[in-house]
Amino acid sequence: MTEPDFLTATRAGYDDAAVPYAELIAARFFDNPLDHAMISVFAGMVRAAGDGPVADVGCGPGHVTAYLRSLDVTAFGVDLSPEMVALARAAHPELRFEVGRMEALEVEDASLSGILANYSIIHTPPELLPDTFAEFGRALAPGGLLLCAFQGYDHPAETAEAFDHRVCLAYRYSPDRVAALLSGAGFTEVARLVVAPGEDPVRGFPQAHLLTRRGD
Repeated sequence: MTEPDFLTATRAGYDDAAVPYAELIAARFFDNPLDHAMISVFAGMVRAAGDGPVADVGCGPGHVTAYLRSLDVTAFGVDLSPEMVALARAAHPELRFEVGRMEALEVEDASLSGILANYSIIHTPPELLPDTFAEFGRALAPGGLLLCAFQGYDHPAETAEAFDHRVCLAYRYSPDRVAALLSGAGFTEVARLVVAPGEDPVRGFPQAHLLTRRGD
């Protein structure tokens, strides 16, 4: 089967930019408490539900996977870019990282307690989001939690707007429309955090964090 062009471009972009991107993104994550406020909530709810495995999809250099582990969550990372996975394994040899696609996770049905998609759906074209969310629903156990973070977009008639990400083409998404797509995939919204545009010094985009639960 021929790989979609967006996956090929995304993999190549992150492979080429792996080292400088890893240095930049990890520092930014830890410097801004709002970037990980909902991850702490997500981790606490996963632990309360029994602490099954959590997939950090689009894990990049592994800093968020390691942060989840520091919060006593049994987490592993999956990323499309082999170079990113190599950096993650080198930085966190005690953790598990795999090369893979979040649209086709190599896990059993209903085997995960949580999925974290921390700014990793942004390279997925809008028309393919429903398939990605269906895959998350397949992999999560009933009652499992999904936390998605992405650059926000507010438009009455459109789901997304493309923007020139420093690595490759990306999209910022309407939180309400993403929530509706998740609802259609069997998820119920638990909470959301939308950070004001003025808090983003780079592009002035709002930042959305949606926490949802898979239905029984």
